[in-house]
Amino acid sequence: MSKAKNQATKSAGNTVPDAASPEATGPAAPPAAAPEGGTEAVAPAPPVTLGAEQYEELRSRASKAEEHWDRLLRTMAEFDNFRKRVAREREETLRYANEGLIGRLIPVLDSLEAALAAAGDGVDPATASLRTGLSMVQQQFKAVLTDAGVQEVDAAGQVFDPKLHEAVSHQEDASVPEGHVLRQLRKGYKLRDRLLRPATVIVAKKPAPAQTAEAS
Repeated sequence: MSKAKNQATKSAGNTVPDAASPEATGPAAPPAAAPEGGTEAVAPAPPVTLGAEQYEELRSRASKAEEHWDRLLRTMAEFDNFRKRVAREREETLRYANEGLIGRLIPVLDSLEAALAAAGDGVDPATASLRTGLSMVQQQFKAVLTDAGVQEVDAAGQVFDPKLHEAVSHQEDASVPEGHVLRQLRKGYKLRDRLLRPATVIVAKKPAPAQTAEAS
């Protein structure tokens, strides 16, 4: 009886553990980490192969897109130039809006100055009073024109400038350098940087050398 019990105990000690038991399988492996975001990893798409026709179509579309882009840039540049030109023309119109009216007023100023010169410097009370009144009107008239941008072209003693002066004749005179204005017959006027009327002048020229008498 004791001998059979010992054999049973040895048999129990040599028994191989069941494959399903923890001792057989060892420690459990950790679960595979899930992809970030909780979604399964997506395999990369296979490369797309284009045929000859598809390649030519894409190249044609790219060429048209580039052509349209260039056309858009040119249109934008033309519009910007147009906008700047309109702004310049508008500014110029505002600067010279009164040119026609001022051109008609300048002869009136000429007549007023002629009347003032005709009054002379007489000591007669009536003449002196007339001269004073004309002088006041002249100064007011000139002040209004100056406020409008009108400037006198004073050519007396200046070098003759065909852009500002109009020569009606040349006269010999040794007291004035050749090519200078000898006398101003009528004043000139500018509206800002635009000439309204050139100054009418006589230009000096060098006197001709005296001819020596021929020996008899």
